Amino acid sequence: MLLAAHEPAAFTLWRPAQARPLLLACDHASARIPAGLGDLGVPPGQRLAHIAWDIGAGELTLQLARRLAAPAILAGYSRLVVDCNRPLDDASAMPASSDGVGIPGNRGLDEAARSLRAEALYWPYHRAIAAELAAASRPGLSPVLIAVHSFTPVMHGKQRPWHVGVLWDHDPRLAVPLLAALREEQDLVVGDNEPYSGREPPGFTIDHHAGRAGLAHVALEIRQDLLATPAGIAEWAGRLHRVLASLLSLPGLNDPAAGIPYRVAPVVAR
Repeated sequence: MLLAAHEPAAFTLWRPAQARPLLLACDHASARIPAGLGDLGVPPGQRLAHIAWDIGAGELTLQLARRLAAPAILAGYSRLVVDCNRPLDDASAMPASSDGVGIPGNRGLDEAARSLRAEALYWPYHRAIAAELAAASRPGLSPVLIAVHSFTPVMHGKQRPWHVGVLWDHDPRLAVPLLAALREEQDLVVGDNEPYSGREPPGFTIDHHAGRAGLAHVALEIRQDLLATPAGIAEWAGRLHRVLASLLSLPGLNDPAAGIPYRVAPVVAR
């Protein structure tokens, strides 16, 4: 077993007593490394840096979930151990290096070591997402999935001017009105598939759970310097709640017949 009895579970689930048909997911909520893996050989200054997790995203997800009265699932361990937003056969799922920082504990992993991480951390998280979405589904009603991430203000020496990015691909039902609503906030620079794109691999969570099922969905990216303090996180939770609260009642958003499922590579969950 990868996790000792005293260690936290692979994910955290927060669910209100009365939940709307919506799920928030945070793939990179934690920088924790299982004790049995030591520090993966990562220098101390990097174990809480952006390569290990999406800084501020986990707490933002929880605060937004409470305001929206929606369940939230947060991955419990670092993306350096296994990245829950990557297909397992992608090299970046258990990276040998990240943003120029070597990860010695990930070099030369055999199939048994990779499977151990997947079974302990990756699949429990994704099974929990699937179960929550199934529980929120009714005849004639489908839930919405929103993934929450954060991004660095500078990458490879280039400034990233966006305050928030909206990532999407085939389904415009939530993404397009969300872009319009955020752009009405006069003080924001809003990225449409910036600084990352929902139209490019190797993202996994949205495609696997929502895209293939035709569920309305979107991924949000918030710049990390805006989430560096509790006040900043609270401000963004309030801002996103204000914008999303009205959009989540848009006609067709929860209509199974309105979705357009798209093909993604089949994945067999163990």
